[in-house]
Amino acid sequence: MWNKSRSKALILLTSLMLLLTACGNNSEAGTAEGQGAEGTGSGELKKVVLRLKWIHQAQFAGFYTAVEKGFYKDAGLDVEIRPGGSDFPAVQMVASGSEEFGVTGADQIIIGREKGVPVKALSAIYRKTPFVMFALKESGITSMEDLVGEKVGIKLGGNEELTFRAMERSAGIETSQIEEMPIKYDLSPLLTGQVKAWPGYVINEVLAVQEQGKEVNIIDPNDYGINFYADTLFTTESVIEKDPEMVRNFVQASMKGWDYAINNPEEAAEFGLKYGEKLDLEHEVNMMKASIPLLEPAKLPLGSMEESAWATLQQNLIDLDFVKKEQDLGSLFTNEYLE
Repeated sequence: MWNKSRSKALILLTSLMLLLTACGNNSEAGTAEGQGAEGTGSGELKKVVLRLKWIHQAQFAGFYTAVEKGFYKDAGLDVEIRPGGSDFPAVQMVASGSEEFGVTGADQIIIGREKGVPVKALSAIYRKTPFVMFALKESGITSMEDLVGEKVGIKLGGNEELTFRAMERSAGIETSQIEEMPIKYDLSPLLTGQVKAWPGYVINEVLAVQEQGKEVNIIDPNDYGINFYADTLFTTESVIEKDPEMVRNFVQASMKGWDYAINNPEEAAEFGLKYGEKLDLEHEVNMMKASIPLLEPAKLPLGSMEESAWATLQQNLIDLDFVKKEQDLGSLFTNEYLE
């Protein structure tokens, strides 16, 4: 009798152990299945850093969109977007090896290569330059020729000065014929009449003046045969060599973000408010909408670059003494990761 009871107890205990084991296995299988259905768990995402050219604003809306819409996550990436500026120049930050990607003016790619920094352009975001010279309408200034003998604001160094010098040369104007006043970002000298013209982006400074109720006249570099690639996405050759698939995934997710931003400018501009402090939604929406024709001129594949444009930019850099010698154009840009 005792042996029979003991036997039943052993059978019951064995059954319970098997049931518990089965439940445990189902639980583990369920966890694994959940991860598989989600794609890649957050712990498996590859962390990369994107350093912007300037402070957070709608100028970079496509990158914010790629984060907010999950395009980077779908590509297996956890992307941190950091603001740039004079204290955090993108080329130097990425070249240091602590960050993987950056946004800078195309001219800085060539200048960096001449200095031995192995940066490589992956996509031209603004393929039509947003840079213009502009004046208050009341000044009557409408052309480069009208600037002769006038005091004009100048941003020294970088893409802005290069474009202005190229416009001067195209118009047949000597630098000595214009009184230059070095300026930074405060628009007061223009608004108070201290200077007659101002260098800025048609998607930013021009909008800021118009939003104050002022009418402006724009002097467009394209009217003088000048159009340099502006914001350009880049990395280093070492990053490409180390993980070309990651580079491809990042570039394609980024361009997917820009494509979405172009088609949904209000939503994309609003994403930027999560990144920048004290941004005004109306200004950001205006900036995004003004950017669209500069992002996709002639409806070319978004972000693609042409060797002829790089050659023209490099020749201007040489002619204006920004660089001394030619760089191999095939080494400093590629469309490979857009495909």
